[in-house]
Amino acid sequence: MKKYIIRKIFSFIICILAVTLFSFSLLHLIPGDPVRYILGEFATEEQYQKLKHQLGLDKPIHIQFIDWLANIILRGDFGKSLVKNVPVRELISERIVYTLQLTGTAWLIAFALGIPLGIAAAIYKQTAVDYTVMGLAAFLMSMPYFWLGLVLMLIFGVMLKVLPISGIGDWRNVILPSLTLGLPQVAVIARLMRANMLDVLDKDYVMTAKAKGLSNTLVVFKHALRNALIPIVTYMFLQIPWLFGGAVVTETVFAWPGMGRLLIISILQRDYPTVQALVFLIGTLTVIANFAADLVYAFIDPRVRVTGEGA
Repeated sequence: MKKYIIRKIFSFIICILAVTLFSFSLLHLIPGDPVRYILGEFATEEQYQKLKHQLGLDKPIHIQFIDWLANIILRGDFGKSLVKNVPVRELISERIVYTLQLTGTAWLIAFALGIPLGIAAAIYKQTAVDYTVMGLAAFLMSMPYFWLGLVLMLIFGVMLKVLPISGIGDWRNVILPSLTLGLPQVAVIARLMRANMLDVLDKDYVMTAKAKGLSNTLVVFKHALRNALIPIVTYMFLQIPWLFGGAVVTETVFAWPGMGRLLIISILQRDYPTVQALVFLIGTLTVIANFAADLVYAFIDPRVRVTGEGA
């Protein structure tokens, strides 16, 4: 287990460095000169060189990368927004609470609905329950976030007028964007849960439990469910970065003041330091989620760490 963890930590460090390099490279890969964009076409060469020096863009690219990485690691400093002229860290800290509220609620919806639906579909295989759950899952998985959000807004906000359709306020404001973000994940989890449960129900130890005369309820929830949940537990961590990615669209549709909407606005305004910081945070979160999933999976299933130590 110790060798497995050390190997995963080494991979984690490599991935974080790769994410950092990619985030930094955005400024240099995007067409156009950010200094020219900030100053406008009528700026003088003196003004251009002065601002370029202030932003540190006149240094060699490897020095720029080292300075940027050192500022993040040592001071948590992502630089200043080119548009609002305030530290990027302040912009993110103002909005991250709203993004966590949205993604956290969507995460709970996904697992609170997806797991029971998947279990029901597996227990009642090839019945009306199974066909209904799988049909609903296929429908939700095919729906883009923006389209699903607009449909929910039309039904609950315009036609029924029971929920607000945009902005922040009380607890009701988070319902529609959370459903928009969570329902497609409900479909994925339901399908995954059904497949895992059907696979486990065919195992010898489950057949033996049935042969002993145990009730179907006891067999499912005591003997089968634990092993069927192992991939689901892993997916719980892997779903986190997907939710943050989906929040970019969902927050834009519902005018939700989170990091996703900030990313879209920053891209349109060519606010490169803010875009760099947000891409870095989302990428880092993805790596952390994968790292946590590997560790939890190894803890739950001893076969993983045994295989890992022998590799």
